[in-house]
Amino acid sequence: MWLHLLVVLGLILLYRWYRQSLILDNLVDKYVFITGCDTGFGNILAKNLDRRGIRVLAACLTDKGAENLKKEVSSRLQTVILDVTDSESVRNAAKWVSSIVGDKGLWGLVNNAGVSIPCSPDEWMIKEDYSKVIDINLLGMIDVTINFLSFVRKARGRVVNMSSSVGRIAITSGAYCISKYGVEAFSDSVRRQMKPFNVKVAIIEPGGFGTQITNIDALKADISRTWKSAPEEVKRDYGEDFFKESLKAADAVKYITNQNIHLVPQTVEHALTAVYPWTRYSVGWDAKLIFLPLSYFPTFITDFILTISQPKPAQSM
Repeated sequence: MWLHLLVVLGLILLYRWYRQSLILDNLVDKYVFITGCDTGFGNILAKNLDRRGIRVLAACLTDKGAENLKKEVSSRLQTVILDVTDSESVRNAAKWVSSIVGDKGLWGLVNNAGVSIPCSPDEWMIKEDYSKVIDINLLGMIDVTINFLSFVRKARGRVVNMSSSVGRIAITSGAYCISKYGVEAFSDSVRRQMKPFNVKVAIIEPGGFGTQITNIDALKADISRTWKSAPEEVKRDYGEDFFKESLKAADAVKYITNQNIHLVPQTVEHALTAVYPWTRYSVGWDAKLIFLPLSYFPTFITDFILTISQPKPAQSM
């Protein structure tokens, strides 16, 4: 009996592997729009897709980012300056894309632009610290999707949204986890709305990778900034030692982040080019073996695991 079950399980896994290995063969000259191409995942993805003959429309935040990218790609790739927090900038980018793709539509929309800082303890921050992250990671993504979705529908294409493992389980303070929970919810909603149009929506959930989002110096600088501006009562209750331990914890991030950042763009490529893309992609050993399982654990177990090594405030019991 056990042998029969193992054979059936093996056949199921083999079928799943074969199904996911099927890649579309008509990708040349399809258009893909990517946000956040100055550095990191978006930059690598733009180069990878360009090498495959796909016509990349790369949105960069700065002129310098766009110029640097164009030096490393073919003449097929075109760039546009885009600030996802500025609705006028988003609308202008949409008009630019419409003038290029025409009736062919847009095969892929990749919402990649994002930030993680500020992410200090919540009591140290103010509303504007949250708005900065949410405006880019969530509201900016929503604005871009709303303005570009008609192009994707025309091509019966794909929407790929960059979420995170922390979109399933909150492991840091601040707005980053909040924004990624929102990305998950919005993506699920859009996927169901687009199903009748044969538009597929995929969510990428990376673990910790060594990109600008996990820049140690920027993280420590922001922890220092929010600590200095926190109310005196809050600083007294947390204590100077808590602040110093928080800086040490930030230093430790470099030891647990995955430096093979190419894994994430490769995963996005699969979502764009596979005949049968996954709905969700967990990327990285920590995402698959730690964060995803933890999200299904009973709350008291998850809370214990995630808080056992945290620094203790001066006024804690």
